Amino acid sequence: MNEGAPWDERAAAAEAAEGERAYGLFQTGRRFLAERRPAQAAMYLEQALLAAPDKISVREALGRAYYALGRFDSAAREFEELLRRAPASDYAHFALARCLLRLGDVRGARRAARLALAMAPDNTDYRRALDDCLEAG
Repeated sequence: MNEGAPWDERAAAAEAAEGERAYGLFQTGRRFLAERRPAQAAMYLEQALLAAPDKISVREALGRAYYALGRFDSAAREFEELLRRAPASDYAHFALARCLLRLGDVRGARRAARLALAMAPDNTDYRRALDDCLEAG
């Protein structure tokens, strides 16, 4: 009687397969990041992001890859989008601060670094980032 059931099952199976594909791409990208191969990581992570645009873990990893490649504007965009979706991510505030400082936006970098440090006051990397921002102007 339920004529829509086969289509619903096919749609669910396709969605699950796409999720598995995205996860595989993400894991490969993370492995390349760990191996300090950011160009290869970015290729896989961009594909993972296309397959799963709502996954903040993919955006974080892609932002890290872009940063390692010196693509600070692209990295900043990923961290800004990550913060739009997960505003309590202290790491994203820290990473955004690093990107903005590299781009010459000292004021924005200081603001992001202060937020990161406020969220995790014992983090020495965040303290160092804020100190770098304060030294820059």
